[in-house]
Amino acid sequence: MSLSAVLLAAGSTPTPTPSESPTVSVPSLQDAQESATNAASWVEQNWSTWLAIGLKVLLIMVIATVLRFAVRRAITKLIDRMNRAVQTTDGAASGGTALGSLLVNVERRRQRSQAIGSVLRSVASFIILGTAALMVLSAFQINLAPLLASAGVAGVAIGFGARNLVTDFLSGVFMILEDQYGVGDTIDAGVASGEVIEVGLRVTKLRGDQGEIWYVRNGEVKRIGNLSQGWATAGVDVTVRSDEDLDRLKATLAEVGEQMSKEEPWNEMLWSPIEILGLDSVLLDSMIIHLSAKTMPGKSLTVERELRWRVKRALDAAGIRIMGGATVAPEEEPEDPTAGMAAPSAYSNTGSPQAQAATPLVAPPAGAK
Repeated sequence: MSLSAVLLAAGSTPTPTPSESPTVSVPSLQDAQESATNAASWVEQNWSTWLAIGLKVLLIMVIATVLRFAVRRAITKLIDRMNRAVQTTDGAASGGTALGSLLVNVERRRQRSQAIGSVLRSVASFIILGTAALMVLSAFQINLAPLLASAGVAGVAIGFGARNLVTDFLSGVFMILEDQYGVGDTIDAGVASGEVIEVGLRVTKLRGDQGEIWYVRNGEVKRIGNLSQGWATAGVDVTVRSDEDLDRLKATLAEVGEQMSKEEPWNEMLWSPIEILGLDSVLLDSMIIHLSAKTMPGKSLTVERELRWRVKRALDAAGIRIMGGATVAPEEEPEDPTAGMAAPSAYSNTGSPQAQAATPLVAPPAGAK
């Protein structure tokens, strides 16, 4: 190609100048109509699927809500009916006496019912709502296999990390369901003892004898001694001289027990007559009589103190001497008349060699040779 042809071609092509701007293409009306037609056809093809998914999700949520409400309401009614049945049974068995009113602890039963109902309602809500959530995700055609696998791995990790928490929670649930103790009971949990002031699913709060508050994890409790269930036993030992008249002593103690059983408030604290069980031991100069009675839970020490007070006054009035401490007086050895005298000394005898050796030398008289 010649040079003139190249220059001619270069001159025929216009060169852009800085003042010129690029041309913006404006969509035409036909393009807009075509886009709208495509969108409408896509919506027309998928609206039925969307509507089906929406209706399915709505139906799942409505069913889950209604089922959750029905289950929670059924649990509440079931627990209330059980409480009324237990109260009716206790009332009929006690015959409306003061003992029956003590056995029916309304506050404790109410707290126990609330705890059990709360646990059951929480479990029911978790199961129903969790199942509904999985069904909603499945309705959107989401693959649940990776999600379930991840949840399983996370659950295992959380289980290893929070195994103590799970143990405390499960132990608390079974303690409440089995009614092992309640608010107001005096228990011995091994690691601590005292009065129960709060029962939780994870921690139980106790108030000790000195007023301190113990927080005991339910999973750490291996044994529980409930001192407030059933009845307690009050026992008093009376030690008297071995030569006392047993019939008179028995009559005096029986009169004390009978009089105490008739007076208030001891007639409510005593759940059985005060029994004279007999002689526990007989020694050379003393004998021990044991008294026993069933009392209201937690009132055994109060009954024992009052019974000792009454027994002491009755025995003093009857002229019966109570013995205590050492039962046999130690024998006194005869006094030695020479115990206060000093030991004889060798220097007291002037003729002894020790006395002569200790005699001072006397100077000779003047003029003596």
